[in-house]
Amino acid sequence: MSWWDDAVHRAAAEVLLVGALAGLVGVQVVLRRLSFFTMALTHATFPGVVVASIIGVNIVIGGVVAGAAVAVGVAALSRRRGQDAAAATGVMISAGFALGAGLVATQSGFSRDLSAFLVGSILTVSERDLVITAVVLLAVGLVLLAFARPLLFTGFDRAGARAAGYATGAWDLVLLLTIEVVVVTIVPAVGTVLALALIVAPAAAARMWSTRLPVMTALAVAIGAGSGLAGLYASSHWNVAAGASIALAATAILMLSSLLARVRDLRPRATA
Repeated sequence: MSWWDDAVHRAAAEVLLVGALAGLVGVQVVLRRLSFFTMALTHATFPGVVVASIIGVNIVIGGVVAGAAVAVGVAALSRRRGQDAAAATGVMISAGFALGAGLVATQSGFSRDLSAFLVGSILTVSERDLVITAVVLLAVGLVLLAFARPLLFTGFDRAGARAAGYATGAWDLVLLLTIEVVVVTIVPAVGTVLALALIVAPAAAARMWSTRLPVMTALAVAIGAGSGLAGLYASSHWNVAAGASIALAATAILMLSSLLARVRDLRPRATA
């Protein structure tokens, strides 16, 4: 078997895992309207990987640390009186980009690894990457399942959650850190710019077909995995960047779902 065949097989396994992982956490992102925050996380990895590249540390570690700092910063700022999460997230995005741009200016140019991290490099994934993604998928699934009640309660009825004794700030932080772990895990495969589409689009498409959380989650996971495979197929057959193809596939499914849902909603009126 050729190197290309091995690379494609590993890439196919990775996009299945990454798509399922993105769809799983994407449901929480869509339902709690955290798309802006998730975008901040994808961009916050930028200064982290720059620092890691400069000091010679694994760039994934840099992304994890930077993303965790943003998650904690947003959670802390949004709890202050008169400060909402959107404003706090905007501040963190600006600060992250300023730091990243300043650090890049001190370097002669991007390394190959850093560029791959920014745009994604699905065909270079290793067996170790597959194991890491599978472990993260399992861990995130267990966290969302085990803490489904407090996460749902704090997300949709904060006053009731406080009255019931839930520490809403702590549970918000649990969810934000979970999203951060997912973002850092999928960014090497699809890139910082395109990760948001793979997280949000499958869940948004699933929401058009069901409002029940278990059904919506299953649909989002299936759509995410399907988008990954479709994007990889398009990439290999039409020589398109894999990360871009995967993001476009997820977006196309969202648009198609929106169109079909609109037709479904209009059908009773047409027959009345």
